[in-house]
Amino acid sequence: MQLILCLASVVGGILLAGITLKAMYLAEKPHGTMKLYEFIVFGGLFMLILAQIPSFHSLRHLNLVSLILCLVYSACTTASSIYIGHSSRAPQRDYSIPGSGKDQLFGIFTAISIIGTTYGSGIIPEIQATVAPPVKGKMFKGLCLCYVVVISTFFSVAIAGYWAFGNQAQSNILSNFFASDGSVLVPKSLYMMINFFCIVQIFAVSVVYLQPNNEVLEQLLADPKKHQYSPRNVIPRIISRSLVVAFSTLIAAMIPFFGDLTALIGAFAILPMDFIIPAVMYNITFRPSERKAIYWVNMVIIIVFSGLTVLGCISSVRQISLDAKSYKLFANL
Repeated sequence: MQLILCLASVVGGILLAGITLKAMYLAEKPHGTMKLYEFIVFGGLFMLILAQIPSFHSLRHLNLVSLILCLVYSACTTASSIYIGHSSRAPQRDYSIPGSGKDQLFGIFTAISIIGTTYGSGIIPEIQATVAPPVKGKMFKGLCLCYVVVISTFFSVAIAGYWAFGNQAQSNILSNFFASDGSVLVPKSLYMMINFFCIVQIFAVSVVYLQPNNEVLEQLLADPKKHQYSPRNVIPRIISRSLVVAFSTLIAAMIPFFGDLTALIGAFAILPMDFIIPAVMYNITFRPSERKAIYWVNMVIIIVFSGLTVLGCISSVRQISLDAKSYKLFANL
């Protein structure tokens, strides 16, 4: 499930990179004719280059840049949403929940899955923290830092974006920065800068999520008796990584429903790994008495999130099928 999650995150990253590149293109040429899948291919090609970075350790400088840009990008996006909300060109805001009762119900489970994916970002420091002792201390510090960044960035963007655009807020809030005539609602230089920061952040995150799959493939294909950079190991590495990125790019171009894809990732992988599996492992490892509250708290978590996982998968697949009726493969969203 971790490997599926990582691969799906790479697909989502390449897709979001393509969406961001197209947004920058439309800001310069509002009536441009290039299609979304073309920008997804451009994103995939750049990802193909970054995918050749050898290991997690090689990404440490890129990750630092990613963290800084995440903070800057979120601050700029929040400020831009507030600016648009107070401007004379601000769109009409409607905070009602659209759709019928059935659509709203399924929308709740889809939203829970998306939230699970968003705040499941801590899975990377969790995995890294188990590599070397002391596990508990390192994991706690890593998660504290992770969630400080998550809360300061995601919450500010979500609140400001929803305040500015209401129920018209899209899964990529930067898509709301365009007026009905195709012009940008913020200074163009600021909009291009935000998108540039976003693209760098996307690629940095995607390369991180690509590494676990690379490790698995290279354990199968590499010869440990040969040097890491010998032709015997470099050639299979380049081929395997290129094929993974090419496959991810193809899926991103074929099914460009970013919000729906995020929901499916969350329902299928994040909810079980972040909520169900830890509770199960705790009960199995420490065997608390059935008379203790911790045992029943874990059981409630297991039951509730098992139900949310099933319902989240159903609702996200349903939403993808509904969108598929409106859009064809390789749709130009």
